[in-house]
Amino acid sequence: MTRTALITGASAGIGASFAKFLAAQGYDLLLVARRAERLNELAHELTQQYPIKCAVFASDLTDAKAPAAIMAFAQEQGIVIDMLINNAGLSGKTAFAETPWQTLANEIQLMVTAVTELAHRVVPSMKQRGWGRIINLSSLAAFSPPAASLLYTGIKSYVLNISESLDMELKPYGIHVTALCPGFTHSEFHDVMGTRDTANHLPAILWQQPDAVVKEAYEAVMKGKPVCVPGVVNKVIASSMRPMPESARYFLGKTFNPFKN
Repeated sequence: MTRTALITGASAGIGASFAKFLAAQGYDLLLVARRAERLNELAHELTQQYPIKCAVFASDLTDAKAPAAIMAFAQEQGIVIDMLINNAGLSGKTAFAETPWQTLANEIQLMVTAVTELAHRVVPSMKQRGWGRIINLSSLAAFSPPAASLLYTGIKSYVLNISESLDMELKPYGIHVTALCPGFTHSEFHDVMGTRDTANHLPAILWQQPDAVVKEAYEAVMKGKPVCVPGVVNKVIASSMRPMPESARYFLGKTFNPFKN
C-alpha cells in the first residue's frame, strides 16, 4: 500500500530533506511552500529518481486561508494524507515592541494556527483508516528559557506541548504524533533570518545535517515516540534544561489529566 505525505516548507532545508527521505521510502508526496519553481524542481528530481507521485501546491501559510486551500487541492486531486510534516517556519529578528503587528501575526499564523489547523483537518480521515503519522517541527528552544523579544521560544513550546497532547488522544486510533525538536541545523533558515554571521561562530559540535535530523524524526514517529530531540549533544542540552525528564512529563500529563474523556 502506497502512503502519501504532505510536507510544508518543502522547498529547502529540513522540508526538502523530508521529501527526499520519504520518496526513498516509497511515499507519494504533496509538497507545499511559497516558491513554486523550487517545488517543481524538487518534484521533477524525485519523480525521476523514484517510482512515486509528487504533487506540488504553492502556498503561503501566513495566509489564514492557506490550510483550507491545501486540503481542497488534495481532495480535488484525490490525494489522501497519511503523513503530515508541519515543517514550515521562521523567526522574528527585531524587538517585539518595534515589530509591526502584521509581522508578528504572520509568525503566529504560520507556526501556531496553520500547524494546528492542518493537523485538525487531516486527523478525521486518519482515524477512519486507523493509521496516521504527524511530525510537528518544534525546536530545542522549546526546552530553554524564554529569549528576550522573541515569540519563537513560546511558539515552539506550544508546538511541543500540543504534539504531546494530540499523541495522547490519537494513539489509540493508530495515529502517532511527534514533536521534532532539532538544535542548530544546516539549512537556509539563518540566511533568511539574517543571522548567518552569528550562526557561523557557533562550535561545529552543535550543528547537524538535515538528513540526520529527518532520519531520526522518522524513526521516532514510526515507533510512537511523542518527542524527538535528534543528536546526542541536543539530548544532553535538553535534559539539562528541564529538571523532569520529558518521558516523565508525558506520563504524568497522560495519566493525571482530569479533563480527558
